[in-house]
Amino acid sequence: MQIKKNLRVSFVISVVLIIVVFSCNNGEIKETEDKTNSVITYADNISFILFKNCTPCHRPNQAGPFNLLTYTDAKRNAKKIKFVTQTHYMPPWPADAAYTHFVDERILSADEIEQIKTWVDNGCLAGDTTKVKAPTFYEGSFFGKPDVVVKLQESIPIKGNGTDHFYMVKIPFELKHDTFVRFIEFVPQQRKLAHHVNGHLLNYEDGKKKDVFKGISYYKDIPGGDKDVYKLMGLLNDDGTYPVLTPNLVYYLPGYTPPVYPENIGGYKLNKKGSFFLKNLHYGPSAHDCLDSSTLNIFYGPKLVRPIQETQLGTFGIAPVEPALNIPANAVKTFMSRWVTPIDLSILSVNPHMHLLGKTFWAFALTPQGDTVRLIKINKWDFKWQYYYTFKHPLKIPAGSTVYAYGMYDNTDKNPYNPFHPPRDCKERNDFMSMGTTEEMFQFIFTYLRYQPGDEQIDLEKRKSF
Repeated sequence: MQIKKNLRVSFVISVVLIIVVFSCNNGEIKETEDKTNSVITYADNISFILFKNCTPCHRPNQAGPFNLLTYTDAKRNAKKIKFVTQTHYMPPWPADAAYTHFVDERILSADEIEQIKTWVDNGCLAGDTTKVKAPTFYEGSFFGKPDVVVKLQESIPIKGNGTDHFYMVKIPFELKHDTFVRFIEFVPQQRKLAHHVNGHLLNYEDGKKKDVFKGISYYKDIPGGDKDVYKLMGLLNDDGTYPVLTPNLVYYLPGYTPPVYPENIGGYKLNKKGSFFLKNLHYGPSAHDCLDSSTLNIFYGPKLVRPIQETQLGTFGIAPVEPALNIPANAVKTFMSRWVTPIDLSILSVNPHMHLLGKTFWAFALTPQGDTVRLIKINKWDFKWQYYYTFKHPLKIPAGSTVYAYGMYDNTDKNPYNPFHPPRDCKERNDFMSMGTTEEMFQFIFTYLRYQPGDEQIDLEKRKSF
């Protein structure tokens, strides 16, 4: 009996061991299967990350130094991609996402960054690339095919003498009929030299202007230049009066694309005869003589419903820089500008602006009740990327609120972008030269609507696709 009992015990133990081993093996098999299923490939993982965050700039005739449209493109530049994503250098998005969120943020998650690292470390596995289709872009625009492309009458010469160049430029046009425009996209040919553009729209009423193309097409903006430039460029009506002007309709900075709002917000009347007047077209220093043939893309829209307004604090703005923008050599110094809102505003977009000495930027509003409305915070200023940041919903700023903007500047040798070594004193000038690359500015530009109840619920991400 004892022998039979021992045999039964041994049998039970054996069965248990078999079950345990079988279960463990199943676990190992399942774990192996999970690892197999989690293999990172270009086709299944990396392509989606690149197409969304990188390809819009990394394609032909755009700012990116190489293309990222195919597996071959990605593999060829894999180590670069890993380095710039691990260091958060790319994709470029200077705004602090922990402070405020905006439309079209180009920010990789920790998981996406890790996927890129794993993909590179494991030899850049391709996967089934036959199922990968790169996005289709319209050449010469971030938004698709424009309704009209307006070109310069003649190319603008840029001397390769290592200095900044400033021009006033006329870009006339004549259409079949009056219409409305949603926004204008400036497309620089010389992307590495184009520093900024600030232009207006001149609308000519019927019978007021016979030939919009008459007159010089560009004028070099120099101190003490010809005061009759409007006549030289043929910008006035035929009777010598001034045409209707819509200010600041054309704008550009490094990394800038125009903000696009839902169709019931913004818009401009465009008469069939008119001219874009680029009052400030600034090219940075060049080492070689070259020509620029930039263009304007015009996107039509519905009739104007709610007009957008724009203003700025700081340099050339509605509120001064405090203290005056003087940055001594070998110093790190902070400046501010503030303004009290006279009416209720709905803020749509913000655009901080500094030059090479910029270090950090911070803007917010304090309401009369003491509440803080976060606007934007940039912990590491990058002159090369100066976006118009559009909020996901308009931000209400009640009347009587104070808008504050703070900018820190680093005029030491520790700033790798400092244009002078050893550093020099930097003082703001009140003429166009203060817009030079090696000069400094401090501006907080923003677009807004007059507040209406319900503005906070408007979804600024719902935009017509082009």
